[in-house]
Amino acid sequence: MNLILMGLPGAGKGTQAERIEDTYPIAHISTGDMFRAAMAAGTALGKEAKGFIDKGQLVPDSVTNGIVKERLAESDTDAGYMLDGFPRTIQQAEALETITADLKKPLDAVINIDVAPAKLVDRLSGRFICKTCGATYHKIYNPPKVAGTCDRCGGHEFFQREDDKPATVKNRLKVNIEMNTPLLDFYKKKGLLHTVNGDQDIDKVFADIKAILATVAK
Repeated sequence: MNLILMGLPGAGKGTQAERIEDTYPIAHISTGDMFRAAMAAGTALGKEAKGFIDKGQLVPDSVTNGIVKERLAESDTDAGYMLDGFPRTIQQAEALETITADLKKPLDAVINIDVAPAKLVDRLSGRFICKTCGATYHKIYNPPKVAGTCDRCGGHEFFQREDDKPATVKNRLKVNIEMNTPLLDFYKKKGLLHTVNGDQDIDKVFADIKAILATVAK
């Protein structure tokens, strides 16, 4: 069973990736882990990637695609794999088609966890921090027991990190939507795309994913 897992920031992709990994005997391959492993192993492509990363530059597709091919060629993917964070562009998606065909490990499904962007703004921008003791809260999921008062120290001053501010979150989501939309269209045309409603209980989301996987499992 060979998968790609997709979803906007805050949609719960990380949580569901862990559940899939715990339930099915497939390798979870995230872009970051893949790069770190290649660099730690000192492979030729790993060294090449490190050169770009150390300079703060984007790793070219030719190097990224090569590292993906090396990773998918490893034996732990023989029972299946789940790609997380790759592909990010149509060019990478097309390269992945060639790679998986060469390795005889074609994709079985692309699962997209879908949550309305407005709800994701609430999820991602709801975090705030006590200025006095650093306790972290969320306006929806973990508010203070008494509004405006820190549970831990009784302080009344709170702040938001720049990354958590609504304007920053909206921009981050906009960038991701622009990146993901062509990929979703690409895989829809291939008949591989399955969309799951991510705006429901975590267990229900996973139940929906399992129902999809039951139809594509080999």
